[in-house]
Amino acid sequence: MEYKANHLLREKHRPVLTWLLGPLGPILGNAHVYLTDKTFFAVGKIVDLLAGEVVHATGLAPYRNQGSEEMAVTLYREGPRMFGRERWNAFLESFNDLMRARTSVDSFFRVVDAMGLDGTRGRVDEIMGLLGRSRPHADSFRAGLLDNPKTIPALDPLIPAIVQAVVHWGEGGKLVSIVHDEHNGLTEERVAQLREMFGRPRPADLRRSPSGRLAGLRLVDSRLDPRVQVADFLAGVARKIASDELNDRGDAELVALLRPYVDSSSIWGDDRSWSLLGPPRSLRP
Repeated sequence: MEYKANHLLREKHRPVLTWLLGPLGPILGNAHVYLTDKTFFAVGKIVDLLAGEVVHATGLAPYRNQGSEEMAVTLYREGPRMFGRERWNAFLESFNDLMRARTSVDSFFRVVDAMGLDGTRGRVDEIMGLLGRSRPHADSFRAGLLDNPKTIPALDPLIPAIVQAVVHWGEGGKLVSIVHDEHNGLTEERVAQLREMFGRPRPADLRRSPSGRLAGLRLVDSRLDPRVQVADFLAGVARKIASDELNDRGDAELVALLRPYVDSSSIWGDDRSWSLLGPPRSLRP
């Protein structure tokens, strides 16, 4: 029988869970968690791949992604309130379909056009205006996706997590070998792209110097590898604890126990929950 995180999350097993995460458990200092709020991740991609490209093309931002984080945070935090939950969700779903080549560029921009703010002026309106002018970039991105369907998916949070694992465990230029459970997204082509990524000179403006090197990535049956099972335990538990806190129904004890494991570069846009989930200031780089 293969145990999963939901077994540990049952109330009757809480003492085991608190021991596992706590200072007397076996994984503190030997495990690390990279959290991804999928909504914020998607909004970041909307800005990076579309609105940010418009800004760069105008020459107002000489470097790609300059100012993108601020735009993503603004859109993530103010979008649902300004557009209403229904239109906001339709917008995110349409972008997701576009990035996975399940819908046309026309369909996506019809959704964008329908999100007009009735003359409202503000930062969200400016961002949506940039997005409305990004049609050529969307056409180009989708054409590239159709020409090379084996490229790393733009909306797959697994890839940034693997990259950050190499960054964290490879600090100082160490070689990192990854063992991962079998996953359709980790094709030979994508693993080769990851190796190439870590073989290239790294940008100097990343939050943490990505000096690690990827020595290899091997896929295994999770039922036969205890290392993957422990990682699955922690990932599943962290996902539930973080999601509950994000939705304002967090468990203070579990959040505090998870905090020392959390990567400071996690993709997270909500200030309130991050103030509790993010690593203590003394642990941040």
